[in-house]
Amino acid sequence: MADRKASIGRQFDRSAAGSYDAHALVQRQMASRLAASFNQWASSARKEQLQILEIGCGTGALTEMLVNHWPNAAITALDLAPAMLRAAETRILQRKEAERSNVRFLLADAEIWSANAPASSFDLIVSNACFQWLSDPQQTLGALRRLLRPGGLLAFATFGPDTFRELHAAFDEVYCASGLEPKRHGLTFQSANEWGEKLREAGFSAIQHEQYDRKEEYATAREFLRAVKGQGASASEAATGGSHGSRRLFASMFKEYESRFSTPGGVSATYEVIIMQAMSGGCPISH
Repeated sequence: MADRKASIGRQFDRSAAGSYDAHALVQRQMASRLAASFNQWASSARKEQLQILEIGCGTGALTEMLVNHWPNAAITALDLAPAMLRAAETRILQRKEAERSNVRFLLADAEIWSANAPASSFDLIVSNACFQWLSDPQQTLGALRRLLRPGGLLAFATFGPDTFRELHAAFDEVYCASGLEPKRHGLTFQSANEWGEKLREAGFSAIQHEQYDRKEEYATAREFLRAVKGQGASASEAATGGSHGSRRLFASMFKEYESRFSTPGGVSATYEVIIMQAMSGGCPISH
């Protein structure tokens, strides 16, 4: 697990140092939809002294939205990648001093940190485009519920199993045509129902979800994968290496992808977005 997390941290360090924000258009839109999703809860929550935890703050897009909505809240923002954390801190430091003084940035593995943090510490826990990287989501959800105060809310956006369905279809066709056993390229994503069941097992209540597909267009299949790498999301469950066979496999996949999923502007790629909300139970937060 430690090696995997270190690898993930390095991936996001490289993308933060390069062009994460330029490629992370879907993630930015997810952050906006996520922030809008807890407006109803926000209207009943007190505006002063809210304690908010953000898991996987990245370059700070959602952090900034939280500061805009709750300028007086105490926000703890965690990330595994030092370069991401520096980018988020820089984004917030550009604001007026009064709007940034209550944001604390921590370099931490959220799964380890949440298991050891004091119970009932937060009113709101949020995360955008991060939970798909959790090594043990069930255990982590239990830890996060422990961190929430009565009436507290967990809200997160992540990717669903239909994400990159074009890529998987192209790879499957190439493997089949080559007489090879298909291998998974990219993460395996949980469905909304699977997340809902995990939340129930962790003791959450009032579980709600929203799902939608977002289509993005890229000039070529190769450019699509370059953009995914720029987002830091280049982990794969199939070892590709740099062998001649692997290069040939990818060349065939690119051809298949562009043949089957072409658009007037290039090729399309699907992102299935899932937004989950769940309450910790207990009495609701009041003014």
